[in-house]
Amino acid sequence: MNTLTSGIVRSGGFAMLKAAGVLGMNRRNLDYIGRWNPRESFPFVDDKLLTKQIAITAGISVPELYGVISMYHEVRTLDSILGDHRDFALKPAGGSGGEGIIIIESRQKERFRKPNGTIVRRAELEDHIAEILGGVYSLGGQPDKVIFEYRVKFDPIFDPISYLGVPDIRIIVFLGIPVMAMVRLPTRQSDGKANLHKGAVGAGIDMQSGCTLGGVCQNIATDEHPDTGNPVAGVQIPNWEQLLTIASRCYEMTKLGYLGVDIVLDRDKGPLLLELNARPGLSIQIANGAGLVPRLEVVEAHHPSLTTAVDRVAFARERFGIKADSI
Repeated sequence: MNTLTSGIVRSGGFAMLKAAGVLGMNRRNLDYIGRWNPRESFPFVDDKLLTKQIAITAGISVPELYGVISMYHEVRTLDSILGDHRDFALKPAGGSGGEGIIIIESRQKERFRKPNGTIVRRAELEDHIAEILGGVYSLGGQPDKVIFEYRVKFDPIFDPISYLGVPDIRIIVFLGIPVMAMVRLPTRQSDGKANLHKGAVGAGIDMQSGCTLGGVCQNIATDEHPDTGNPVAGVQIPNWEQLLTIASRCYEMTKLGYLGVDIVLDRDKGPLLLELNARPGLSIQIANGAGLVPRLEVVEAHHPSLTTAVDRVAFARERFGIKADSI
């Protein structure tokens, strides 16, 4: 089914896309983001610090925050921020698409080692911090902050189908109901980042069982991870109902009706909310071989009667499982 989806996308046939229920960017922006996402709620997802704060208040686990640098003169506090932590993630608070993130696996004096073995010297790290503060990676180029946080150690279930980086699970939530999901798997081409635009693999997930379906890489269907050669389908995502419940709860937490929820599975800490997106991309449809529109229309018809996360998750698993119509 992914092969057919990719063919539709490559051919660009508007009538075929519409018939298949594929959600396009214009309709997403007008009918879902514009209609259901109040502007005053955008800061909760555009600023990773605010996301952490509201998630903690809601009782949702996030990667531990080690510290924040808001002004360049605060770079001198780096050693006290890191303390005894030998590994960490450095992120722009207002970044998107994984841009500007540096993962450090270990450090020794003035040398910081990335997961691929590359050494980053302290002066280079400080230059990168200056770029983040200057807004190089932020939305609209606005001045930004630098977050230092716990480095996620991904669940070993992903060892056979990931290259270096940390896979994450993207779940699209509409009016509190999870409607579609995929796992994004880092590759050599994506430089170990779970970013489809950089060459990561997206594998759809059956909403009922939490089992991975076929994959897609650069809009081309694939059955295997390009670096490990292992099949991407048939992997059971652990704690699936818990992941869906976390995603559903983010609706009340943000008041955003159309939302992308990114969750990682840490080998020691379990599910952690990584970030939220008020403008989630559309390639999740290719990864699943299914259009979003039929599912979104079902949600609009039934959401008033589904008042709790438990009810909404049960509804999603029943209505949007593998039996759902596919492209």
